[in-house]
Amino acid sequence: MELRAGQVAVVTGAASGLGLAMARRFAAEGLKVVLADVEAAALEKAAGGLRAEGADVHARVIDVGVREQVMELAESAYDTYGAVHVLCNNAGVGSGAEGRMWEHEPNDWKWAFEVNVWGVFHGVQAFLPRMIKSGQPGHVVNTSSGDGGIAPLPTASVYAVTKAAVVTLTESLYAHLRAEHARVGASVLFPGPHMLRTGLWESHRNRPGRWAKERPRRAPYRSLDQWEAAMREAGKEVVFTPVEEVAGFVVAGIRADRFWLLPESAHSDAQIRARAGSMLDRTNPSYLESFILD
Repeated sequence: MELRAGQVAVVTGAASGLGLAMARRFAAEGLKVVLADVEAAALEKAAGGLRAEGADVHARVIDVGVREQVMELAESAYDTYGAVHVLCNNAGVGSGAEGRMWEHEPNDWKWAFEVNVWGVFHGVQAFLPRMIKSGQPGHVVNTSSGDGGIAPLPTASVYAVTKAAVVTLTESLYAHLRAEHARVGASVLFPGPHMLRTGLWESHRNRPGRWAKERPRRAPYRSLDQWEAAMREAGKEVVFTPVEEVAGFVVAGIRADRFWLLPESAHSDAQIRARAGSMLDRTNPSYLESFILD
């Protein structure tokens, strides 16, 4: 797909972090951008900043886990611009789950699935029919993660399960689009190759009351800065990938119609080979042993 001035990109989770970086990059390419996020104040600030840079911006406060709100987002985008060419289902949350899986609160799973999986599905159903019907070139980018998308980090198992689901959802979407001979492509994004500075670590601030925790956490939530400080105290340096770099990677991937938006990484490649080897050899998942806690 060629990205051209005047086209329209929709980005969820767009008030900060990777979502805002993607929106800014699309705007720099001349696209009009629709920003969607659950945080009203942060969204207003993000939209104002982009407009000050000369971008044509339409912003909507929505919870992607609520189907009706995503449908309304699509209506608003088409009413405003008349078309959508790029859809980035990027909104995501951590779960706040603690302990072993059998100790997790069901609401931790319900909230994570509602945003990370249902949010992607809602985006597909709200936008794809009109994107396909238009006959114009288009592209959908669904954000996954190396945690789950490649191999799970068992200490963040809820998040990993949702991101594994995003990969399979996007693979199926790709096949369905090809079967329809649609002019719309699909990609699954693995942000990286290193960690990103995003608000994901503090997503609990936006947790809706319907999925509130049923009991107090045993340990307080840690911010990214606190986690980074703890890692450094343990003698482990943390490397970050700038979100702007990932946004550029996304733009290049859309132009190349590349499905796997997976940056080169020796670590990721080793995980992929270890997991595939375990499956092909029918052996136990030894690649998880470094994460197994006593």
